[in-house]
Amino acid sequence: MWRRATGDGRRATGDGRRATGDGREGRRAVLFAARSRNALHRLLDTLPVFAGDDRVEHWFTLVPGSDFSLSALSAVECAGARTLPWSRATSRSFDLILAAGPKGDLHALHGPRVLLPHGAGFNKSIAGDGTEDSASGLDPAHLLLPDGAPLADRYLYAHPAQTARLADTSPAAAARAAVVGDPLLERLLDSRDRRARYRAALRTGTRTLVTLLSTWGEESLLARRPALPTDLAAALPYDEYQLALVLHPNERARRSEFDLRQQLAPAIQAGLLLPDTYEEWASVVIASDVLVTDHGSAALYAAALDRPLLGAYDGGTELLPDSPMAQLLDTVPRFTGPADFSVATSQPGGTRTLSETVFAEQGRALDLLRTQVYDLLGLEVPDVAVVPRLLPDPAPLPLSALPAAFSVCVRHGKDGTVHVTRHPAHLEPPSPAHHLAAQVGEASARHRQAAALLYRRPGGGATVPVADWTRDVLAENPGGRRTAAVVLSPTHALVRPRNGPLLSARVSPANGTADQLPAILSAVHATLAAETPTRLACAVGSQRFDVHLSPASPQEAAAPA
Repeated sequence: MWRRATGDGRRATGDGRRATGDGREGRRAVLFAARSRNALHRLLDTLPVFAGDDRVEHWFTLVPGSDFSLSALSAVECAGARTLPWSRATSRSFDLILAAGPKGDLHALHGPRVLLPHGAGFNKSIAGDGTEDSASGLDPAHLLLPDGAPLADRYLYAHPAQTARLADTSPAAAARAAVVGDPLLERLLDSRDRRARYRAALRTGTRTLVTLLSTWGEESLLARRPALPTDLAAALPYDEYQLALVLHPNERARRSEFDLRQQLAPAIQAGLLLPDTYEEWASVVIASDVLVTDHGSAALYAAALDRPLLGAYDGGTELLPDSPMAQLLDTVPRFTGPADFSVATSQPGGTRTLSETVFAEQGRALDLLRTQVYDLLGLEVPDVAVVPRLLPDPAPLPLSALPAAFSVCVRHGKDGTVHVTRHPAHLEPPSPAHHLAAQVGEASARHRQAAALLYRRPGGGATVPVADWTRDVLAENPGGRRTAAVVLSPTHALVRPRNGPLLSARVSPANGTADQLPAILSAVHATLAAETPTRLACAVGSQRFDVHLSPASPQEAAAPA
């Protein structure tokens, strides 16, 4: 069943020729024209508009001319979608052309053109790119053809304030403008209830997830503060904070994935999450507890979710005064250092109201977009609800990629609780360490030789009994007061001090993780240096654990290490 689109009744037919693919009667060819990875991602978010309609066939092409076009269509090609070289795309006609952003030779494409924003809010003016001081995306130099005629048949925006700005600079384009909302925001809003699921996927646990938002260019957070990810990874206690960096697709293309990972290697080795620029970054934003942002528009989506934000834009010429991002940065606290995180997370976000000046028609964006494009296609709208695609689970770092050696600080509380704070050993810890803990088989020889706690995780492939493995490890690393341990599960480990028997350590409550147990074993090691208790209380970050120690049974001692 179909129902008539309720647009303005006009139908622009381009040059009058229709590309019908296989020639089936009534089919429409829709071309998604992307100039960069970011533009492509914006277009992919519109796909639910056409879902289930066999009258529509999808084609993709790369609009030449961008410095950031490298691998722009890789996601589409991997999905098995049809792509056309630019030369072929410009030699035929389409029933509809969708583009995100007006730049490039879109006028060379034949068919009705629809322009969507390439971001949120129109906050920047890029020097040497179009009209001076004009908002990128609202510049008449790009929105109009050389003769002053509109480039597109429809200009679709997220908020009436944007069409009002357009009317001030380009009345001809504004006459063809409509407000439909933001398809990406629809995905974030529909996925909000998945926050706990995303945090579980990332293995965040009770940690505070701090996400850095960096746009592209010389004024971006990463360009201005290249050491910030590593500095935070060194300063933040590993069991209390998790760190992520969301980087604009243009910046990832400019730096290359290889160079980026080389530059961020110390932070990545400390557990820094680097989510993919399509979909995954948005899942991480939902999972975050606090975000640090420059002047990039990704922060506006976090504001719409009312996530706590800290501003870290150091000034420059790109940010337009009175733009939504300028107002947001004037509203949120300034980031001065790690101490700001605990303050930010203790207060409500307070930014949702401001985001309402950027995103209108929340909950209706896809319906309104579908009405517009089906009107241009001359098709009745499918009589089925259009539903945003929920954001996928973000990919965690594999356990093998997590830090394998830690500088461990130990503090004994007045109530007898042993407080453990860990920092990745390859980074300079903020305070002197009590001891070094190293994972055998993963940590470097330098860290292993200096470690007082030597431990092994499950799944290492060893068939040697725990009793023999712990004894051998201590013999291979003579000198000093050392402890060897084997993690059998998130709540059970076997421990052998150098001058003591093999002990079974069981942890309660059973809500810890296999990654936390080595921290608890550091408390055991520190306690065994003075005594051999049967029970001890341990604090790791915000969590408290009771550890029960007893002589290992013969069955436990024979378990494979």
